[in-house]
Amino acid sequence: MKIERAAVIGAGVMGAGIAAHFANAGIPVVLLDIPAKDGDRSAIAKGAVAKMLKTDPAPFMHRNNAKLVTTGNLEDDLNLLADVDWIVEAIIENPAIKADLYKRIDPVRKAGSVVSSNTSTIPLNVLTEGQSDRFKADFLVTHFFNPPRYMRLLEIVGGPTTRPDAMAAIADVCDRRLGKGVVHCKDTPGFIANRIGVFWIQAAVNAAVDLGLTVEEADAVGGRPMGVPKTGVFGLMDLVGLDLMPHIAKSLLATLPAGDAYRETVREHAVITKMIADGYIGRKGKGGFYRINKAGGGKVKESINLRTGEFAPSEKSRLESVTAAGRDLRTLCEHPDKGGKFARRVLAQTLAYAASLVPEIADSIVAVDEGMRLGYAWKQGPFELIDRLGTAWFAELCKSEGIPVPALVDTAAGRPFYRVEDGKLQHLTTAGVYDAVVRPDGVLLLSDVKRAAGKPVWKNASASLWDIGDGVLCVEFTSKMNAVDGDIMAAYGKAISLIGKGTGAWRALVIHNEADNFSVGANLGLALFALNVGLWPQIEEMVEGGQRTYRALRYAPFPVVAAPSGMALGGGCEILLHSDHVQAHAETYVGLVEVGVGLIPAWGGCTEMLARHAKNPKAPRGPMPAVAKAFEIISTATVAKSAAEAKELLYFRSTDGVTMNRDRLLADAKAKALELAANYTPPEKDSFTLPGPTARAALELAVEGFALQGKVTPHDKVVCAALAEILSGGDADATKPVGEDHVLGLEHKAFMELVRTTGTIDRIEHMLLTGKPLRN
Repeated sequence: MKIERAAVIGAGVMGAGIAAHFANAGIPVVLLDIPAKDGDRSAIAKGAVAKMLKTDPAPFMHRNNAKLVTTGNLEDDLNLLADVDWIVEAIIENPAIKADLYKRIDPVRKAGSVVSSNTSTIPLNVLTEGQSDRFKADFLVTHFFNPPRYMRLLEIVGGPTTRPDAMAAIADVCDRRLGKGVVHCKDTPGFIANRIGVFWIQAAVNAAVDLGLTVEEADAVGGRPMGVPKTGVFGLMDLVGLDLMPHIAKSLLATLPAGDAYRETVREHAVITKMIADGYIGRKGKGGFYRINKAGGGKVKESINLRTGEFAPSEKSRLESVTAAGRDLRTLCEHPDKGGKFARRVLAQTLAYAASLVPEIADSIVAVDEGMRLGYAWKQGPFELIDRLGTAWFAELCKSEGIPVPALVDTAAGRPFYRVEDGKLQHLTTAGVYDAVVRPDGVLLLSDVKRAAGKPVWKNASASLWDIGDGVLCVEFTSKMNAVDGDIMAAYGKAISLIGKGTGAWRALVIHNEADNFSVGANLGLALFALNVGLWPQIEEMVEGGQRTYRALRYAPFPVVAAPSGMALGGGCEILLHSDHVQAHAETYVGLVEVGVGLIPAWGGCTEMLARHAKNPKAPRGPMPAVAKAFEIISTATVAKSAAEAKELLYFRSTDGVTMNRDRLLADAKAKALELAANYTPPEKDSFTLPGPTARAALELAVEGFALQGKVTPHDKVVCAALAEILSGGDADATKPVGEDHVLGLEHKAFMELVRTTGTIDRIEHMLLTGKPLRN
C-alpha cells in the first residue's frame, strides 16, 4: 500500500508538529481538532498552523509547506478522513478519550487506511480494547519525538492482529519520506526510549540532589564525558519541558509491572514541583533549571539551587573529575570527587536498568541503542556505553552500587556487546552469540565502509580518501569541526590526481562525512596566527590555493557530488557551490558567513553566487538584480535553515537533491555520482555583464542608510564596500562581459585588503573566544 495523503487528529504542539513534518515530506495532510466554542469552528487547528509559522526553531522546513495542511474540526470535517491513507491520533494521553475518538473515526475512514496513535507510554493492547476487528487490523503505534521535524526517532509498535503490510508501509514512509530512524519496539509501557529515558532522568535528578551537585556540575558530567546528551540532564529537561515529566511518570506507574526498578527510583522533589506550579517549565515557559534574567535591561544567565529553589548567576562547573576524564568514561567514574560519584551512581542504575529490559522491550541491543541515540540525543546508547566501561568492569560497578548484575551482562562474560569481525560490525544476542548489525536496504554509512576497508586510500591530518565502491572515491573531513585548512585542500588535489579523467579505478568523487556538521568554514585559528605574525605570503597562497583547488574541482573531467548535513558555512558552503551536484540532508544549514569575522568569501563564493543569481530565470533582467541579490545575501550572512531554504536562496540549485533520512544520504549521493559519470561533460566557464562603479556607489549608499540607523558598524561599512566592489565588477564596463577570473581576482584583492585591518583581526579573535560574531 502507498501513503499519499495523511491526517493528524489533535492540533496541540505535538500533533501540529507531526502535521508540519508530513508537509515537509511533501505529503498533503489534514489537521483536525475539537471545534472552537466561538467564531470559526476550525480556529484551533488554523491557529496551530499560524503559530508554527512564527515558531523558532521552525516546524516547517519552508513557509510554503504550510499550504499542504488542510485544517478543520472533529464535528464538521470528519468526512475529510475518507480520502487519507494514514490517520495519526495525537490527543490527550487518556485511554478512554482515545477509545471514544477511534469509534468515531472508524466508520468514516476509507477501507485499508492505517490508524496509529502517537502515545508515548500507553500500550497498544490497552488502546485497542473494545475496538472492532477491522480497526485492530489497521491499528499500530507510531511514537514521534518532540519536535517532530528535528528528533529522528520513530518508535513503531504493532499488535498481534496488525496487518504486516500496514506495518511495512508505515515503516517505509517514516524512513524514506519523513527521514526517521524507525525502531521496532515491543508492546510494553513507555516502549524503549521513554522507558529508559525517564528512568535515567529520575536517577540523575535524585543523584544530583543527594550528592549536592549544582545543575551546572551535573550537566558538565553528563554532557561531554557521558554524552547523554551534550546538554546534560537539566539542560535536556529545560528543552523538552518539565511539565511533561509528571504526566509520563503517572502513565508509566499506571502500567509498569510490580517490582519494576522505576517504581523504586521515582521520587518527587519539592523544588521541581514548585517550579512547575510557578511556570518555570523550561524554555517554553519563564525558564527552567536555567533562565535568562533581564531585570535592569541586562541579560544574566541564572540557574536554580536544587535545595533552596533560589536562582543565582550561573557558574561554570570546575569539577576535577570532568577535567581529568576528558572523554574517558572509566576515568570519570573512578574519580573520587562528587562528579565521579554522580557518574558512577547514574550510570550503574541507568545502564543496568536498560540491560535488564532486553528482550522485554526489544529483541536486540541495537534497537535499544538506536532508540536512545535518536530519541534522547545520547551520543552512544546504553550498551555502547557499557562497552566503553568494559562489561566486566561494569558488572563490578553494579555490585559496588548494590545493584543486581543484569542477566545480559552475565551472558557477555567480559566480552563486548559490539565487535568487528572481518570488517563487519556485530552485536551480542541474548543467546550469547554474535550476529551482524544489518542496515536497511539503501543505507550506506561511511563508518561501515571504513570498518570494511580498514584503511583509507590516502589520508593526512585533516582528511581521508575512501573507496566507497563502484569507482566512486569519497573525501572525508577529519579536522576539528571539519574546519577547512591546507590539508583538506591537499586532499582535494590528491583526489583529482587519482581520479584523473575518470577512466581508471575511479570515475567520480563524493564529498561527505558523518560528523554533526559538514564544515564550519575555514580554520580561523590558523588564519589568526598567520595574521598576528604577518605571514602575508602564506595568506596570499591560502586564498590563491583555495581558488585554484575549488576551480579545479568545478571543471574537473569527472563529476563531483557534495553530500552535506548539519552546518555548511563559509568555506564549507563554497565547496557546495563548486560541486556539480549537491545531495543534501534536509536538515542542512548553509551560508556564506564570512562578513561575521570582517571578511568576504574569497574561494569563489562571491563569483558562484553572482553567477547563480544572474542565471535565475525568475529574477528581473539586467545586470543589477543579480548583483543586488547576491550582495543582500552575503552582506547579511544569511543562513538557510533547511535544504528547502537553501534552494530558495540559490545556495543549492533547483536540480540538487534532498534526502530526508540522513542514513540514506551517502547512498543517494553515490547513485547520483554514478549517474553523472555515465556521460559526463564539465561545465563551461561563466561570464558576466556587470554594472561597475555606478552599482558600487548605489550599494554603498544603501549601507550608509543602515549605518545612520545604527544597524551597521564602521567596520561593517568597510567590509560591505569591499563586497560591493567585487559584485559590481570593480571598474568593469557595463557594455562588455567579463570572465569569472576577473571576479575571482577582485575577491582575492578585497580579502587581502581586509585581513590587514585591525577590525578584521578583532572580529576573528572575538569569534574564536566566544563563538559569536562581534556586533560593535
